[in-house]
Amino acid sequence: MRRQVRHPDLVRKHHERSELEDALRAEVAGDVDFGATARALTTMDASNYRRVPVGVVAPRDAGDVAAVLSVCRERGVPVVARGGGTSIAGQATGTGVVLDFTRHMRAVVSVDHAARTAVVQPGVVLDRLRDAVRPYGLTFGPDPSTHSRCTLGGMIGNNACGAHSVAWGTTADNVRGLDVLTYGGERLRLGREWQGAPAGLRELVEGRLALLRTGYPAGLPRRISGYALDALLPERGADVARSYCGSEGTLGVLTEATVRLVPLPASPVLAVLGYADESAAADAAAGLLTLGPLTVEGMAADLVRGASGLPRGGAWLFVEMDGEPAARGLIAAADALDASLVTDPAGQRALWRIREDAAGTATRMPGGGDAWPGWEDCAVPPARLGAYLRAFRALLAEHGLRGTPYGHFGDGCIHVRIDFDLYTGKGVGRFREFSEAVADLVVAHGGSLSGEHGDGQARAELLPRMYGPELVSVFGAVKDVWDPDGGLNPGMLVRPAPLDTNLRFQGLPLVGREPARCVGVAKCRVEGPTSGPEVMCPSYRATGEERHSTRGRARLLHEMALGEVITDGWRSEEVKEALDLCLSCKGCRSDCPVGVDMAAYKAEFLDRHYADRRRPRSHLTMGRLPEWLRLFGPALNIARMLPARFAGVTPERKLPRVAALTFVSWFGARLEEAVDVLLWPDTFTNHLAPGVGRSAVRVLHAAGLGVGLPPGRVCCGLTYVSTGQLDRARKAMRRTLDVMEPKLGHPVVVLEPSCAATLRTDLPELLPDDPRARTLASSVRTFAEALEEFAPAWEPPRLDHPVAGQTHCHQHAVLGDGADRRLRERMGLVGELSGGCCGLAGNFGFEPGHYEVSVACAEDQLLPAVRAADDDAVLLADGFSCRTQLDDLTGRRARHLAEVLAEALRER
Repeated sequence: MRRQVRHPDLVRKHHERSELEDALRAEVAGDVDFGATARALTTMDASNYRRVPVGVVAPRDAGDVAAVLSVCRERGVPVVARGGGTSIAGQATGTGVVLDFTRHMRAVVSVDHAARTAVVQPGVVLDRLRDAVRPYGLTFGPDPSTHSRCTLGGMIGNNACGAHSVAWGTTADNVRGLDVLTYGGERLRLGREWQGAPAGLRELVEGRLALLRTGYPAGLPRRISGYALDALLPERGADVARSYCGSEGTLGVLTEATVRLVPLPASPVLAVLGYADESAAADAAAGLLTLGPLTVEGMAADLVRGASGLPRGGAWLFVEMDGEPAARGLIAAADALDASLVTDPAGQRALWRIREDAAGTATRMPGGGDAWPGWEDCAVPPARLGAYLRAFRALLAEHGLRGTPYGHFGDGCIHVRIDFDLYTGKGVGRFREFSEAVADLVVAHGGSLSGEHGDGQARAELLPRMYGPELVSVFGAVKDVWDPDGGLNPGMLVRPAPLDTNLRFQGLPLVGREPARCVGVAKCRVEGPTSGPEVMCPSYRATGEERHSTRGRARLLHEMALGEVITDGWRSEEVKEALDLCLSCKGCRSDCPVGVDMAAYKAEFLDRHYADRRRPRSHLTMGRLPEWLRLFGPALNIARMLPARFAGVTPERKLPRVAALTFVSWFGARLEEAVDVLLWPDTFTNHLAPGVGRSAVRVLHAAGLGVGLPPGRVCCGLTYVSTGQLDRARKAMRRTLDVMEPKLGHPVVVLEPSCAATLRTDLPELLPDDPRARTLASSVRTFAEALEEFAPAWEPPRLDHPVAGQTHCHQHAVLGDGADRRLRERMGLVGELSGGCCGLAGNFGFEPGHYEVSVACAEDQLLPAVRAADDDAVLLADGFSCRTQLDDLTGRRARHLAEVLAEALRER
């Protein structure tokens, strides 16, 4: 008789949660956290589902895992293993104790390059394994688009695949041995020929050989649904390790894995094939497999949305080949409408980013609206893909839904996000109806309900439609052999909860819709070196803690809106603590595939959190800096001599020196014969760095442009926004619009990137009903944009020097740096500026408690780039904070681009 674990509600009802926590602390060396923050951070993965855990444990080793299982088994509490939390079907959520393997059990234990194997712990991120074996010319073949943050344990649990599966197969094809612990406490080493099989498994399988030989669909390279019991057939080597892959944590808890490695391609080349439409691309994909491609990925124009660098067509196949001759041969044989060959690694990365970000970008429908997982990754035989897609598009239209299919066309596997209404009962009903209908469609085409991400709660209920009730009953019997108490991830795969329950939108008030935009793909959790100018998420990269990632903060805001785990709403200390280390860099606005703008959420939260309450001193000093500078000017330099606490500043910092002569005073009442552009006298330029303004005037004059100032005192409101004083921000913005009204529509050059970004985005967002805000926002130009647009024939002086420094995080996120790059190239400045955030970030780096994180952010990209620069390199940083940080931490003076140009003009 199978004994079911108790529901965690009973644990809470009988006040046993505290006793469970105490028992775990007594037995576990790792981290035990039953607090509201830890629980809120793990209520969701990247799916539509939400389940509230009792607590979270980060084990240090297999002994800790065994101890957790023992304590939980004694009390009938379920256990859920969790890696990066990027699962699409809900299987990384649970109502018991969640095991977080990403904190401690994340090592590459060993590499045997001769045998082409590696031993890894379950929490190691895929890219860290690939980094470790790259010096040997090897890699791990499966590569999901979340490769920079997904874990090997999660990949094994879901039998993950990725773009290269046409060459190297699924994770199950690349596993050689697994160490697992059962809920009952048994330690097993899984391998071939029944190695490690729990008692009773062999007898169960051998009594159903005929069913296992005939019950699985044939011709499917991507069959992930259900348990892979056919791997236990004698003719397939009775491979227990392989059969465990894709079991979604329902059979055992993985503690170590031996995986196969494959040689890196010698010279990967990307062939991009254009076709008239999606169906034509899908029909062509299967025919390319005989040519030995490494990838055959497909996407249509409704996903790409204006991306450049693609050949003609309405849909494309991204086909990677090893070597240019092979790629050219493929293009010749492909019969595509148009094609291009990309050999440059940077060009390849740019195109692959379109595909890798699709799990996020596909959640935003053209013209607005959200799209969600729910029918995310079915697979059909590759030869049937074109017919299936045509029928699938028709089914979407029949149900009044929209979606953007893309994915692994060479394997017949399709990803799609669909604009389900998951907030209302009617919408959830349509979600169920469509899920049932599309399941039947997949089965009719000989397909699998899941082709990559697993069944979880999203599809497990529908497995009888694919396998029939007899084989599904065998799945239940196998679960009971491995886990007779039902303690591991209950409700997944076997005896599942209905697909329309536990939805994370249930009970969510309207105020929570915006934080819910985060879909959990966790691009903000990337660690280690980055391959481009990305900024997101500097605080997570500094601390490594989920609560300091964009996703973590969005989860906490979501739970705050629901009010179940975080119960004190806008007064929440848990949310305040998580947002405290947000630098408001806005990197997530551009780098997050769904554009979560955590800086805006932080400002809104602080505004409400401190309503009618005493604010931190830094909000009154640095948050209201424009007022103090206007009232007292250089007299504020006296404050530099006072103890830091009086100004709300950390003792490691000194306040910037206020200039004796402001930029506006220097400019005076001069009259230009013709004013082509207005130069915005932002607070930082006007009072703290007037030399930047003077330099900009000289350069703009040299370029033949007449320069004027706004007709009165103006302020973008940045310091008020960043400290969450939104009423003051709106007041400053309205006053500025009144001043600017006679000049609205005139080009406005803003030298400080953070101020330009505030005018471009925060101004119209905070004053949505004032059309003047949109007019002013559209008039804003950066310094380089103004020169390019209004003085296109001007030739800047050439410096012919290397360059180092940083692109301001707000410029990267909001403004773009294309004009700056082109201007630097014309100046002969060679090299790239670093990405990331300088770490000072306006008031952030000055505030008490932020210094260490501020320095860690600078050490991530900026400081190493500056140290590695040549002695004669031009050091650029357009942001006042960036220049201040460099001066504080290195003693080196960086300059605004306008200063560099002005000096070069003087020398010329």
